[in-house]
Amino acid sequence: MRFVCSFAWADGEIQREEQELVRRMLSRISLESRDRKTVLNWLDVPPRPEEVDPSLIPAKHAWIFLDTVRSVMDADQVIDPQEHKLMARLEKFLTHR
Repeated sequence: MRFVCSFAWADGEIQREEQELVRRMLSRISLESRDRKTVLNWLDVPPRPEEVDPSLIPAKHAWIFLDTVRSVMDADQVIDPQEHKLMARLEKFLTHR
C-alpha cells in the first residue's frame, strides 16, 4: 500500500478519485488498526521516497502489482507525464529482473 500511495502522489498531488480507490483497496485487505491509519495518513502526506523500494515486490506478484498501480494512475482519468514516466520505469524494473 505504501508503494500504491506513493504512485498516487507521483504528480505531486492526490486526487479525490485516487483517494477513493485506495480506500476501497484498503477495505478489501486485512490490516491492523495502526497499519490502516498509516495508509490513510499517506492520503494526506505521501510516503518518503526512501521508504518506497520496488525491489521488495516479489517477482511473482509483479503483474498484479503493476495492474494495481495502473488502476490508481487511471483513477482520476488524467495521466500526468510524471506518472507515465514512473510507470514505464517501474514496469521495466519489475519485468526485467
